[in-house]
Amino acid sequence: MKEDRFSWKTIVLPLMVLVLTIGLWQAIIVVSGLEPYILPGPLDVGKTMWLRGDALFHYSLRTGMVAISGFLISVVLGVSVSLLFSQSSIIRQSGYPYAIFFQTVPIVAVAPLVIAIFGYGVLSVIVVTTMISLFPIITATTTGLITVDQGLLDLFRVNKATRWQILWKLQFPGSLRYLLTGMKTSAGLAVVGAIVGEFFAGHSSGHQGLGYFILVSQNQINTTSLFAGTICSTLLGVVVFATISLLGRLLLGRWVGEGSP
Repeated sequence: MKEDRFSWKTIVLPLMVLVLTIGLWQAIIVVSGLEPYILPGPLDVGKTMWLRGDALFHYSLRTGMVAISGFLISVVLGVSVSLLFSQSSIIRQSGYPYAIFFQTVPIVAVAPLVIAIFGYGVLSVIVVTTMISLFPIITATTTGLITVDQGLLDLFRVNKATRWQILWKLQFPGSLRYLLTGMKTSAGLAVVGAIVGEFFAGHSSGHQGLGYFILVSQNQINTTSLFAGTICSTLLGVVVFATISLLGRLLLGRWVGEGSP
């Protein structure tokens, strides 16, 4: 019998690693005798997260909304560009290398330029988020669109299928597996982009998310709050990634099935 993908191991083993990590963290604090302002213990961080839970929730919500907004924009733009690349080898050969190139540009180097153009505020944060999450969508979807089973393609051509029919009935359904993979990658990057954008642009506007909270904690040398903000950022990334993965399986399940990446 095929083992269920969501067996107890997928839950118990990560929890065991988490418990061991927290235990090791606390042991280091006890043995080293480090002061909380240098390295706070898990109990101190947990207490801060409990006492400031409302504020951290609102910060996380704002960052999450920006991350999802930038992610959705990147999906629309990325799929559109990929469709264009798939229909013209000249356009693909001209533009695809730049998509690869811009994917390697550090977002922290681009963020100040974005702020100079769009100013401080939530718009700049969304632009930064979109930029960092866009290119995995383009590269993955383009690969899926141009990776077509030659036998099926010949069959479509023998039956005199139009380019439009080949695109929407063969190429696009076949690329959904790749699109889902790109969406998973972009989902995590969207949270990173949102927080980086908030470092540069979020503190001087009405939008104050986790990036703002982490930046303020750093300036105040409040290591406990800094750890709390970092943990919340990690949890937010996990939630966004898991949500996109689940929605992708539900929406694209009839194509990707159990063999989805």
